[in-house]
Amino acid sequence: MRFYLDFEKRLEPYERRINEIKKFYSASDPRYTREIQSITKKIAKLEKEIYGELTNWQRSQLSRHLNRPHTLDYIENIFTDFVEFHGDRKFKNDPAVVAGFARFGGNSVAVVGHQKGKDVREMAYRNFGMSHPEGYRKAVRVMELANRWGKPIVTFIDTPGAFPGIGAEERGQAEAIASSIEFMFSLSVPVITVVIGEGGSGGALAIGVGNIILMLENATYSVISPEGCAAILWRDGSKGPLAAEALKPTANDLFRLNVIDEIVKEPFGGAHRDWSQTFDNLRPLLSKYLKELSPLPAHDLKKMRYEKFRKMGIFEEK
Repeated sequence: MRFYLDFEKRLEPYERRINEIKKFYSASDPRYTREIQSITKKIAKLEKEIYGELTNWQRSQLSRHLNRPHTLDYIENIFTDFVEFHGDRKFKNDPAVVAGFARFGGNSVAVVGHQKGKDVREMAYRNFGMSHPEGYRKAVRVMELANRWGKPIVTFIDTPGAFPGIGAEERGQAEAIASSIEFMFSLSVPVITVVIGEGGSGGALAIGVGNIILMLENATYSVISPEGCAAILWRDGSKGPLAAEALKPTANDLFRLNVIDEIVKEPFGGAHRDWSQTFDNLRPLLSKYLKELSPLPAHDLKKMRYEKFRKMGIFEEK
C-alpha cells in the first residue's frame, strides 16, 4: 500500500486512477493507452511542482517515508548470500539492528544496519529502528569478527535515535554506544557508512564511524530531530520546519560542511518512488570505495577515520 505525505497527496488520485485502469482495462483496449498517457503527463507535471524545490523540512519527512527502502531491502537487492547473526552473547537479540555477513561483487563483507519495519506489526517488533544496548553490542560482535577475518564493513544508518527507555538505560545504553564508536575507530578494515533514511543522534553515530560516509539525497543526519529541537528551543514541537532550516540536517548541507563524502542520487521524488533505481545508484559507489579502500594498510585506515572526524566542525580555542 502506498503512503503519501501531506505535500504529496495531490498525486494520490492520479496514481490511484492509473492502478484502476491497469486492473480493469485490457492493454489492447485503445482507451487504456490513451488514458494512461494523459494521466502520466499530469503526474509528471505535478511531480515537478511538488519535488522541484524541497525544503529541509520536506526532506526530513521524506527521510522517514513509510515506503522508503530499509536496510534489509538494500541487503536483499545489492548483496547476495546474506547470513544474519542474532544476539549479543550477553542479554538477547535486538531486532532493531540487523548484522551479518554477505557477498558483494564476489567478495565477503560484513553488513550492519538499523531496521525500522514496513507495517505496524513489524515496526513494533523492530522498535521503529531504535536500538537497545544489545543491538549495538551485536553490531560490535559482527564487526569484531570482520576485523579478525580482514573483511570490509558496510553500515546502514536509519534510526530516530537509540531507544531511551528505562530498561535500555539500566543495561548501559550510553556505554554501549560509546564502546561501539570507540571500537570502530580501532578497526583495521575499511568501513563504508551509508545514511539511507533518518540518522538521529548517538544511535546513528554508534555505527557511523566510517572511512567513507555516503548519504542518500533525501536522507537526514543530525544530533536531534527537528521536532525535538523545536521542543527544546521554543517549547513547541510544531516549529519543526523552522528547526529543520537551522539544523541543516540534509545531504546537501552536510556535504558543504564536509561531514559526508558523497551524495547518493535518488529517483526524482525520492527513493520510495523507485526502489530499483535507488539500489542501482548506490551499487557502483559501494564498489568504487571498496576498491579504493581495500589496498590501504590498517594504519592508514585508522588514521583516515581519526582525521576525518577531528576535522568536522569549526571551533575556536581561547
